[in-house]
Amino acid sequence: MRRISDFHLLATGQTLSWTGNGFQTVALAVAVVGAGGAGHLGVVMASSVIAMLACSLFGGVWADRLQPQRVMVVSDLVRLLSSASIALMFVGDSYHLPLLCALVAVSSGAGSFFNPAMGALRPLLVPADRRQSANATLSMLQTGSLVAGPALGGLTVAAFGAPAGFAVNAASFLFAMVAALLLRVRAERGPRESMLSELSAGWREITRHDWLVGGLFGATLYHIANGVILVLVQVVALERLGGAPAAGFIAAAEGLGGFLGAAIALRFKPRRLLRAGWLTLLLMPLWALAYVWPAELVAVLAGAVVGYAGLIFFDVAWETALQDNVPQRLLGRVSSWDYLTSLIAMPIGNVLADPLADAFGTGRILTACAAVLALAAASQFLIPGTRNLTRHPSAPTSPSTAPSPASAENGRPPELIEIAGG
Repeated sequence: MRRISDFHLLATGQTLSWTGNGFQTVALAVAVVGAGGAGHLGVVMASSVIAMLACSLFGGVWADRLQPQRVMVVSDLVRLLSSASIALMFVGDSYHLPLLCALVAVSSGAGSFFNPAMGALRPLLVPADRRQSANATLSMLQTGSLVAGPALGGLTVAAFGAPAGFAVNAASFLFAMVAALLLRVRAERGPRESMLSELSAGWREITRHDWLVGGLFGATLYHIANGVILVLVQVVALERLGGAPAAGFIAAAEGLGGFLGAAIALRFKPRRLLRAGWLTLLLMPLWALAYVWPAELVAVLAGAVVGYAGLIFFDVAWETALQDNVPQRLLGRVSSWDYLTSLIAMPIGNVLADPLADAFGTGRILTACAAVLALAAASQFLIPGTRNLTRHPSAPTSPSTAPSPASAENGRPPELIEIAGG
């Protein structure tokens, strides 16, 4: 029962944090564009991406060296101070681009430590037979927060100004930090080695599983194509489907689809869960193709619901497969490698979108990228491990993968980069 209550603490703290991130996303865009224009916003976002790239693998190592909740607490504290400092900057009308970039970079770097730590912590909070349900529940909460956060943030920033949005995000990190401090579960930790040795151990664990190696390379290809799509569909929505209201409706449909996908994962529990996850990911190309034909808002909304339902179901299946099959002492590092592939691939696609569309036309590029999405998912069925990986949730969990709460201490979206996300 202690582990279940720990899960509830984590879920509550993270729901507040995810919602708070939505406030900061809106506040940052409004404040920076108002003070320095779109060019300044691009520089700030680039600072965020660079910091995340630089820190992600190191975050995985430290998540496996220390108790993961300790890493989460420090990360939340750093992000709290960063968000509060940004709020003070804009309250005092002392906008300074280099300082803002530094604060955002520090916050995003801390987020890169937080994500693998949370990935390492999650399987410790519930018994093995409840991991899929727990992952689905967190996905539902995160999807709801990604819809509610920007909506509430927009209203707050419109009423009280950008500093209020940053202040709400800082407060959300405070609540998440308190929740993490209250967690009692403990992970077993062994002796430390050099940073390079521990990074290599994480990669060696990945290469032990054909489904994991194939999944990471497939996800890299998928995210490059999706990075192109996510830029071009915004252009289509704004120029051909009805402007900002249409973009808002589409975002809401994507959120609804994600919520439904998580709800299905909460109930539907096949033994070959990973295979089912890659099958549902094949629904995402339908979402991209709806912008090409029939290119009507109703069709795009339907495609968004169906496609994002498949995407979130896949996310639950993937996270569950990692938790079931990667030793807990290595899970932070494996999660950080997983996180890094997405982080590198998505901006590449974002940058390629405009020149590709200019050269070949938006419709052709969207069609080609939809085919790449389908290829990235379908190719996984050539891998024996993907086809045959079977869940055995009733099997006893070994101490190395999920130690009990009383065990002694021996020593892991996004369409837009979430600034200071976690």
